[in-house]
Amino acid sequence: MNDRHIDTPIEIGLAAAVVAVERDQPKILVARSASDEDGLPYGSFDPLAHRTLEIALRDFVTAQAGLSLGYVEQLYTFADRGRHARPDDQAPHVVSIGYLALTRIVLHADEPKKRAAFRSWYSYFPWEDWRGGRPPILDRDLIPRLAAWASDAKAERADSHARALSRLERVRLAFGVDQAQWDEEKVLERYELLYEAGLVFEALRDGRSGSVDSETAKRFGAPMRHDHRRILATAMGRLRAKLKYRPVVFEVMPADFTLTALQSTVEAISGRHVHKQNFRRLVENAALVEPTGRQTTTRGRPAALFRFRRDVLQERPDPGLRVGKRG
Repeated sequence: MNDRHIDTPIEIGLAAAVVAVERDQPKILVARSASDEDGLPYGSFDPLAHRTLEIALRDFVTAQAGLSLGYVEQLYTFADRGRHARPDDQAPHVVSIGYLALTRIVLHADEPKKRAAFRSWYSYFPWEDWRGGRPPILDRDLIPRLAAWASDAKAERADSHARALSRLERVRLAFGVDQAQWDEEKVLERYELLYEAGLVFEALRDGRSGSVDSETAKRFGAPMRHDHRRILATAMGRLRAKLKYRPVVFEVMPADFTLTALQSTVEAISGRHVHKQNFRRLVENAALVEPTGRQTTTRGRPAALFRFRRDVLQERPDPGLRVGKRG
């Protein structure tokens, strides 16, 4: 056995996808690097300095953004060599552990918060926002390029030995093509297909053959350093799924809110429009909120204020807002 493989060091990196919602936009906390690359708050785990992975993660976010986290859950472990290093790189192999965190606090770029600010997650995944209908970037730019990639007969034959579905089938199911449903939870699957097809900047950076040029790739979502856009895609899909069976949306809501604000937040995260009366009926049936007995005092017509009804956590195991998938 080659001794080099035995002695290759492993570094454990922790990255946090910290989500907030402001003015109907789902925001992700971005920490800028010295080279001005966008990335998630990130650091290397040191078992001598931190007792647990989560403690380390919270410390990194506080140090890089001046923000204390509330809700945190581990997402996934990302260990692909090519995602984090150049070919033949002799540096330690980085294993990234991604986390999803939710907060009600939004930092702005003009605040001196150690080069950290919240930015819309749709700037990294513009094809995921369906609130105004099917995004033009899909049929104008991405689907034709994906179709051409999927029609490569030689590459398709090589793929067929390892995958149950053909490239065309994977594109159809992930992107809602040819009468297939658009599933808002499949954020990672769509990003992975775009990476395989060489249509995102990370594929070009990783030296993937057939990649588009950098200017074209940057039109298909702002790049992030290392594998952070992949981690963000995982976080988006996880949060969209959890909306339906856990009351996680209230982690990004103020203590008191209107039903209109609640609907706008659910729509912002899920990336889809929900009919107002259908949403009100959904909230009523789920029994997730209760009236405060107060109203808004801002300009315009007063609106009733509600709060999260915590008793629902003891009443049933899966209290969520079951917003259906888009056809």
